[in-house]
Amino acid sequence: MSSSPRLILASSSAYRQALLRRLQLDFDAISPDIDERAFADETAEETAVRLAQAKAEAIANTVGEALIIGSDQVATLDGQHIGKPGNHTNALAQLQAMRGREVVFHTALCLLDTRASTSQRVQLSQVPTVVSFRDLPDAELDAYLRIEQPYDCAGSAKNEGLGIALLSSIRSEDPSALTGLPLITLVSMLRRAGVTFFKG
Repeated sequence: MSSSPRLILASSSAYRQALLRRLQLDFDAISPDIDERAFADETAEETAVRLAQAKAEAIANTVGEALIIGSDQVATLDGQHIGKPGNHTNALAQLQAMRGREVVFHTALCLLDTRASTSQRVQLSQVPTVVSFRDLPDAELDAYLRIEQPYDCAGSAKNEGLGIALLSSIRSEDPSALTGLPLITLVSMLRRAGVTFFKG
C-alpha cells in the first residue's frame, strides 16, 4: 500500500481491529472522542450512519492525508435500541428478552478520504444483519455470561466466540458486519478510493 495514503481505523475496538487485519493492510487505530448517544427522533439506521461518519470526521480534524474508517452498530429488538449491557444483570435481561426472537444489527460504515473534493470525500453504507436467538433457559444464559462476559457487546453475545451457541441463524449480505466491520463493503469502498489488494 505504499502509493496509498495513511489508513486509519477510527476505533479502539479490538474486534474491529482484528477484522481489519484480515485485509493485510497497514493501519493505525485511533479512538475518536464523540458522544455516541442516539437522538430521540432517529431510527437505528440513522443513528448508526451518523455515528460512523462522526467518528471518521473526528479523526479527520487531527491528521493529514488519510483514508479514515468509521463504523458503528445499533442493535434493535422490535424496533427498540439495544445498547451495550455493561454488567451481568443487564446482559442477562437482554438475553432473556431476545431468546426465541429475531434481533436486527444495523452496522454502518464510513470511509472518509481527506484528499478528495467535498463531493467525493465521504462514502457511507449500512448493512443489516438479522440474528435469531435460541430459546434457552435462564440457567444456560447465566452460565454463558459467566464464561464469556460479553458486557461490552450490544446484544450480550460474542458471535465470534462461544456466543455463536446462543444463535440459531444469521442472515446478512456481509458476514463480518455482525462483529462490527463489514469487510465486503469496506473493500468496495477502499477500491473506489484507489487501494489495491492484489498486485500481479
